[in-house]
Amino acid sequence: TYKAVQRSANVVSVGPMLQGLRKPVNDLSRGALVEDIVFTIALTAVQAKQVEDAGAA
Repeated sequence: TYKAVQRSANVVSVGPMLQGLRKPVNDLSRGALVEDIVFTIALTAVQAKQVEDAGAA
């Protein structure tokens, strides 16, 4: 899986990202590390800001 590659290669990977919904939603596995949670929160915040900005336009 991509998480095995992430950990063995010591790189950052974020996902899965759910697309096509009105509001941003992302998924965390039960085995998520703190780093995974922080990156997912940041990604969701960026997505939410994009939705907010698109609604204001």
